[in-house]
Amino acid sequence: MKKLINNPADVLEDALHGFEVAHSNLVKVYRDPNYIICRESPVKGKVGLVSGGGAGHEPLHGGFVGRGMLDAACPGAIFTAPTGDQIYEATKAVEGGAGVLHIVKNYTGDILNFEMGAELCRDEGIEVETVVVNDDVAVKDSLYTAGRRGTGLTVMVEKIAGAAAREGKSLQEVARVARKVNEYGRSMGMALTSSTVPHVGTPNFELADDEIELGIGIHGEPGRKRLPLTNATGISKLLLDPILEDLPFKSGDSVLAFVNGMGGTPIIELYLMFGELMKYLDTKNITVERSLVGNYVTSLDMAGCSFTLLKLDKELKGYWDAPVKTSSLNW
Repeated sequence: MKKLINNPADVLEDALHGFEVAHSNLVKVYRDPNYIICRESPVKGKVGLVSGGGAGHEPLHGGFVGRGMLDAACPGAIFTAPTGDQIYEATKAVEGGAGVLHIVKNYTGDILNFEMGAELCRDEGIEVETVVVNDDVAVKDSLYTAGRRGTGLTVMVEKIAGAAAREGKSLQEVARVARKVNEYGRSMGMALTSSTVPHVGTPNFELADDEIELGIGIHGEPGRKRLPLTNATGISKLLLDPILEDLPFKSGDSVLAFVNGMGGTPIIELYLMFGELMKYLDTKNITVERSLVGNYVTSLDMAGCSFTLLKLDKELKGYWDAPVKTSSLNW
């Protein structure tokens, strides 16, 4: 294992220190328990947004803390859900009197611990709503989930719900918008290599040089099937067909198209894949009105990518276009 680390057990703490000093104009980082909050939070009368999950998926979620997106993020240990006390403290820290929305990826540990944190907050009179993201069409259940996994669409949920909150919408309205994004979006990913967790030191699984894993999870969970390596055109079709069939997307739809890197794929290859996505959607008469390309929901050093399509209407497009200022999304 070759990694730019000190003690494998200290990777998260060391990374949080680096993140804090790099982005001290945008965020504050608290420890024991760990959570990250926007420097301007809490904002009186604004719904607070809190998300979180295991470390190793950066910039998700800490990179999306800032104006117009998340108010707080709770980083768990690598590939491990944050604890209930992290969620409780972060929620209290950003509550401005209008309630707090929890955005939770559909993994069993995340669901249970966010429920625990929400109950602790409700006991203190804080109104909390929860939206679960479950956009992955690859599998119904995995080792980590009961039902579909939450993956790339999480970025869209956090951005669009964040814009609705900044506009002054009520907690119930912000939750409605977040659930609408989850309803209108689908994702699927693939891997060329496994990821290596620092404190383990060996890859999560082995792939031969001529194999890909289709439908991989962001923690390295097994996918739908293992297939022979093919070219970018073939891989794009393998990812897009299940997405298009699932909603289903149809001729005449307008979408936000997101090509996400899993951490170890060069940006040049992600743009190549976006070109393939565009070509294939053109044959289906689906218009890409907005796009996002890059490493946003990663799996440490895994080589591979995921595709996310979000069906757009006037409301969702307006909230996506609204100003945002975080360390990883900024316009």
